[in-house]
Amino acid sequence: MSSYSGDIKLIDAAIVGLGWWGKNIVNAVQGKSTRLRFIRGVSKEPDSVRDFAAQHKFELSTELADVLADQRVQAVVLATPHTLHTAQVIEVAKSGKAVFCEKPLAMKKADALRAVQACEQAGIVLGLGTNKRFWPSMRELRQVVASGVLGELLHIEAHYSNLNSNKNFATWRDSPAESPGGGMTGSGIHVLDAVVTLGGPVRRVHAQLISRKPQPDPLDTVSVLFEFENRISGTLAAVRATPFYWRVHVFGDKGSAEALGENDLVLHRAGEKPRTAHFEPVDSLSAEFDAFADAVTGTTPYPIPTSHMVNTVAAFEAVIKSIATQATVTLGEASAQEFIFPPNS
Repeated sequence: MSSYSGDIKLIDAAIVGLGWWGKNIVNAVQGKSTRLRFIRGVSKEPDSVRDFAAQHKFELSTELADVLADQRVQAVVLATPHTLHTAQVIEVAKSGKAVFCEKPLAMKKADALRAVQACEQAGIVLGLGTNKRFWPSMRELRQVVASGVLGELLHIEAHYSNLNSNKNFATWRDSPAESPGGGMTGSGIHVLDAVVTLGGPVRRVHAQLISRKPQPDPLDTVSVLFEFENRISGTLAAVRATPFYWRVHVFGDKGSAEALGENDLVLHRAGEKPRTAHFEPVDSLSAEFDAFADAVTGTTPYPIPTSHMVNTVAAFEAVIKSIATQATVTLGEASAQEFIFPPNS
């Protein structure tokens, strides 16, 4: 049975996958959240995490089925290799438990749709691990764009780079099947989620991957050119590896706004000096899981619509296809189309 903290129900959850990122999730939640706690964990290498599980006071097992059979578990968090996500989300949904899946939800749009539909049919909450949405800079950028102060939106630029690829977190992350497109499954998909949130569904992409050093500890860059369905244009970049940098810049015919890092936003208006707003930092992982727990209890809907989840995976799939074919990819087509963007398109 779940316990309570004040009037807020504390969700009993299980985490599947206790590698680098799974441990980060536990460290952000366990004993800190007033909405969710982990009572079980699943690892294929239990001996390597027994001390960690004991420290955080949750039971350890080796199979997803173990936690699905546990009636105490109300929600399951997946921090597993990318190609396992779709099948695992569907399996959890069939058990009737809420599910939170780390990004990417799937590697292909069709699989993302299957995962979303399984959750909808089961009537359970689906959460997605895109914690950058909870950064104060991105929260404010979405509000500025929604306010209309920028006028008609014309263009979006996004960049996220970091040094994480210099650390070999797990062998599976070196696999082209699990991590295609250079930094796209690590840093790139976070800014891809941001531009889809702000610009809407993507119509077509042209992407390039330039690699200077292969796995492990790769050195490569990803660059993507977008056209959105609503005729907004956009660009995305991700570099492995260089010091942390985050920027999402939205341009309209009346001004522009850029989120810089986690806590700063710069507003540009014609005839005015740029105005920079600084916001108090938040623990984005904690905020993300509090939002998930609130959705599970029915307090508030999960703030990421499933349509955004599917549209981001669709764009991701197109980016990977464009890198592989060195061609422009129009979403929704069975195969890549090779053509040059026409002038003034």
